[in-house]
This record gives sequence, structure tokens and C-alpha cells, in this order.
Amino acid sequence: MALLTHASAKDYTSQEESSRPHGLSALRNIGIIAHIDAGKTTTTERILYYSGKLHKLGEVHEGTATMDWMIQEKERGITITSAATTCFWKEHQINIIDTPGHVDFTVEVERSLRILDGAVGVFCGVAGVQPQSETVWHQAKRYKVPCIAFVNKMDRKGADFNNCISSIREKLQVNAHAVQVPIGAEEGFEGMVDLIEMKAFKFSDKDNGESIFEEEIPAELQAQAEEAKSSLIEALAEVDEEFMDHFLGDAEMNPAVLMSAIRRATIHNLIVPVFCGSSLKNKGVQQLLDGIISYLPAPVDVDAVTGINSKTDEEEQREVSDHEALSALAFKIPATVMWES
Repeated sequence: MALLTHASAKDYTSQEESSRPHGLSALRNIGIIAHIDAGKTTTTERILYYSGKLHKLGEVHEGTATMDWMIQEKERGITITSAATTCFWKEHQINIIDTPGHVDFTVEVERSLRILDGAVGVFCGVAGVQPQSETVWHQAKRYKVPCIAFVNKMDRKGADFNNCISSIREKLQVNAHAVQVPIGAEEGFEGMVDLIEMKAFKFSDKDNGESIFEEEIPAELQAQAEEAKSSLIEALAEVDEEFMDHFLGDAEMNPAVLMSAIRRATIHNLIVPVFCGSSLKNKGVQQLLDGIISYLPAPVDVDAVTGINSKTDEEEQREVSDHEALSALAFKIPATVMWES
């Protein structure tokens, strides 16, 4: 396994930061990828709702989901074409592409992944990794897109978080580790334990999950949470030299140090943080949003673009900066999407 020895993000200037409402370091260009019916569009709908983009939840099964804008998508309850939108969360701008999950529309995923900085892989908590999950994940790896995972449908009968993580590790051959532990499962799914803060979070059923209650970790989950956190810390120490020095030096393992290590390892495709929840039941999406801005790369974390200057026929590099000459890749998005600058 590769060892990360220099993982700090590129520097960006204060001038760049002040030249736009949200500086480059506060941008996230992400995609939502999954097998059909894993809850990808429902998750995107909740992201838009909790971030204030929508004031009323739409549902895929009712044909009212915002991102399924085509008549055929509304009638069939599936995503056929990629759709893009923008939302804002905790002083960050998140540009999202919701991609299809059906195998017949894989080319739409391919087009999107070429231009994305990061991705959220949504997995069914019952089925784990499914055939199209593998396809879209390998597409993401082809373009070296850092990913985090969201185990959805934890409220469904047969949901098993640990089995799903095992499925991700075995079938996708990635270093997946939980950053949360679910509180209950199936009908008893209530919330999750955050392994970074070592706190429990539960959600209100009365206001679409907007009210979140912070509690002490349930006694019956304390040992499981400590074991999962130890596993995460050991995995980070194996791939990140800076964190390994911190770990071996017996320094304090505070949340900021842990989050920084997870971010570095995620951006360099050395680890996949795994979240859990139930998008349909409005549980866990706010924490997923926190994970998106905490662990997925900003444009300043992405490598410089290399290309051939058409006038000189010489190879040139363009850094991600407001002060560099424009380098852009056009891709297909319909004119009816809700993109905002």
C-alpha cells in the first residue's frame, strides 16, 4: 500500500480568495454515483433541501424529484441524464452532478466523472456493492476522482452496515473505513455515532430530520465505536507519514488532527471514509454534507492541467488559479438544469 509523504494542499492567494463570493478553497465540484435504486437522487434531493436550495422535498417515486427533470424520468422514477445544480453549506459552494444509475446510461456518468473533483458513492445498506456500483466506481478510479461512501437505506429490512463496508472493500478493492457507526438498524435505525467527535446524533421525525439531537454514545455501542475508531486511526497511520509521526509520538488525537489526515488520505485515493444514513427517512444527510466539505478536494487540491499550446505546439501546465489563463473542458449538460455561478 502506498505511503503518503507529502499531501498538503496547494497554496492559494488571498487575492484569489477575495475575488469571488466563495474562494477556490471553498468550492466542491462533486458527483453522486450509484447503482440504480440505491437512493442517489433521493440523497441529492435531501442535500438541496437541507442546504436551503429547496423549500419542499420532492420524491423520486412521486415524480417530483428536482434533479429528474425529464418527463421520461418523472414517469419511470429513474435518472436518465446527468443534471447539475449548485447549493451552499457552511460557507462552501457545492456544485453537484446527479448521474444515472442504470447501465444503459453509463456514458452519462463517464462524461461527468471526467470533469469532477470528487464523488459520493451511494450504496444500498441491504445489497451493498451492486453491479453498476462497481462500474461507476471503476470509472471514477480511471479518472483518479477521490470518493467518499454513503451507506443509504439503513432503515430497510436486512440493512447491515458492517457487511456493506466489507462488500465495498472486497468488491471494489479500496481501503474503506467507517467514520460513523449506526445507532440501530432496520426499523430501529435512529442515527449515528460520529467517530471523529465521539458523539451520538439522532434526528427528529417531526420536521424532516432538520432537528438533530446530540447525545452521549449509547453504552451498548461504546466498545464498537472505540474499536471502529482505532481501526480508522491505524489505517491512516499506514498511509500517511505525517499522521504516523503524530500517532507514534503519542500526541493528542484531537478531531482536527484526525480530520486533516482523513482529508489528505481521501484526496490521494488512499482511503475511503464511509458514512451511513437513510435519505428517504431524512437521517444522516447533514453529516454527509459535512463530510463533502471536510474530505473531498477543492479545485486548489487538484493537479495542474497539462496540454499542448495550439500556437506554439509546446506542452504547458495551467494551475488552478483565477490568475492563470483559461483552461476548460466542455461536457454535455442540458440547458434546463439549475446551474448557478
